[in-house]
Amino acid sequence: MERQLTDTIMMIRPVNFGYNHETAQDNAFQSIEGAERVEEIIEKARDEFDRFVNVLIKEGVRVHVIEDTEEPVKNDAVFPNNWISFHENGWVITYPMYSEMRRFERREDIVEDMMDHFKFTRRYSFEHYEEDGLFLEGTGSLVLDRAHKIAYASISVRTDVTVLDKWAVLTGFRTQIFHGTDRNDQPIYHTNVLMAMGDEFVVICMDTIKDEEQRKSIVDSFARTGKEVIQISYDQMESYAGNMLQLNTPGGNIMVMSTQAYDSLDSDQIDKISEYSKIVHSDIPIIEKYGGGSVRCMMAEVFYPTT
Repeated sequence: MERQLTDTIMMIRPVNFGYNHETAQDNAFQSIEGAERVEEIIEKARDEFDRFVNVLIKEGVRVHVIEDTEEPVKNDAVFPNNWISFHENGWVITYPMYSEMRRFERREDIVEDMMDHFKFTRRYSFEHYEEDGLFLEGTGSLVLDRAHKIAYASISVRTDVTVLDKWAVLTGFRTQIFHGTDRNDQPIYHTNVLMAMGDEFVVICMDTIKDEEQRKSIVDSFARTGKEVIQISYDQMESYAGNMLQLNTPGGNIMVMSTQAYDSLDSDQIDKISEYSKIVHSDIPIIEKYGGGSVRCMMAEVFYPTT
């Protein structure tokens, strides 16, 4: 059985963080207000990144930090989980990206560095699907129950069923597909915005799943795999309360979220999560506002080979 949690993550320290007009086409979480203050936003985003890394290291997480490059400009390089995933069978997988600008984030030097450093043995790439306008954005599109080999995926322009099926055949995961929509019935751009998978629980905004059969199927899947369901509201999802990640540390499991997400939770939700994990949060308002993503998007889990 695969591990659900890792103690190691890869993060990219941003150089040119900022508002991406391409991703804003379907990412309702992004804000353009004040986006013209480019240098100020870059400086604040780097400060938020550094503070967050320090919070994780203090908790005992192994953080492999890689510097972004000046050229080409990559506004969203701070969100590497969308283009690469690492698996304990020794595989590295890279993914097709919706935004043309974001495709520059796929750096072969990073792939080679990670494969060498952590002894990965095989590389699979899905980026050729970009030629057909088909996308699957890593663990943004896929929320993985690794222990039970189930991939939860909310269908959107960034999460295509064709590519998902090919990925599932390769990896041996079963897919649990649904349509998650926002208040305006528009597809939510990434699955990991509306749900987060823990080892014994799942945080999810069930209101986003309007189809009763899909909702029942997902609830049944959670029941079969022994997951306690901790529901969040639309308001909380919009504060990134679905964009969390559980990690393993020498001191025990931690559930990592942004300060905005933590502040949106009520006492019962905090108590439920705390039964399973220590809650750790860091304040990243600039990255959330202009990037349209939160802490989970910033962390690419490294499930390195153990034998």
